[in-house]
Amino acid sequence: MSCIRKPMTYAQAGVNIDAKSHAIQALVKQLTYRRSGKVRMIDLPGQFTGLIDFGDVALTLCTDGVGTKLLIAKALNKWDTVGIDCVAMNVNDTICVGAEPIAFVDYLAVDEPRPAMMEQIGIGLDKGCELADCDLVGGEVAVLPEIMKEVDLSGSCLGMVPKDRIIDGSKVAVGDVVVGLPSSGVHSNGLTLARKVLERNEVDLEEKFPKLGRSIGLELLTPTEIYVRKVLRIARECRVHGMIDVTGGGLRNFLRLRQGVGITIDDPMPVPPVFKVLGDLGSVEPSEMYQTFNMGLGFALVCPPEEARKAVSIYGEGARIVGRAVEGGGVTVPSLGLRYERY
Repeated sequence: MSCIRKPMTYAQAGVNIDAKSHAIQALVKQLTYRRSGKVRMIDLPGQFTGLIDFGDVALTLCTDGVGTKLLIAKALNKWDTVGIDCVAMNVNDTICVGAEPIAFVDYLAVDEPRPAMMEQIGIGLDKGCELADCDLVGGEVAVLPEIMKEVDLSGSCLGMVPKDRIIDGSKVAVGDVVVGLPSSGVHSNGLTLARKVLERNEVDLEEKFPKLGRSIGLELLTPTEIYVRKVLRIARECRVHGMIDVTGGGLRNFLRLRQGVGITIDDPMPVPPVFKVLGDLGSVEPSEMYQTFNMGLGFALVCPPEEARKAVSIYGEGARIVGRAVEGGGVTVPSLGLRYERY
């Protein structure tokens, strides 16, 4: 097994996050229409979910998918967990504003109907909704033989939060602390880079690594952690100023918090072995790893110092204080010499 010495990047793997950001900006600047009437959008830029004014409450709506993790499921013919990922990627965004996920719909696009595969995907979707205490109220299966070469699975989540309990990051202040919650592994982001690292090193998905204790393929299929129940309890019992779902973009997700306040990660979460395996195989630089993967930090809450210990206690195993809010902007990891700024 040869090792690629030239550092690999997400862009080389086919996903350029800078180009993606510019493309998103080009799309978003065209979305100017706002409806009239009582039920209208609440304009809070930078949130992980959209908000809709619905009287005393705000409804939330977001959408996301599983991505190229589905190619690993196909290679291993193991489809029973990707439905959990589909739900997780949506409900974890929903709770970032303090909203409770209440309903979910899925969208499955295939080249041809495959009952056995779809049955297994359904098992995961049902389990994900159970973990999130969220009803799956409908969905769509599209058979698109002229478009689809692979399978695509995505979904949308409807949530609800009293308007006076919306957590939008505006109260984040210098001196607040960052409580980190552990990830379950790679989750459902950065799999394109992970797969390319393995391909270029001719590593089979069935190969086992001593650090992992099981095959790399099964490790990458570990479902995304669903944080809903404990995070919503923390939001009810503690003062929380901001919440971050550390998904695509890694630590750059902290840049969604209010401008003028930066985040310093003084004590990063322990890095799960799977990231060390991928980083070593691909000679991936730390700056690239921390803006592609979650690196063990799956979700974060920004709280006043006096609330942080209580939040850690409520969540339990694996939660810890990892950083603080500081003057300025950007997000930094001093021990690794990393700094990320807004685009």
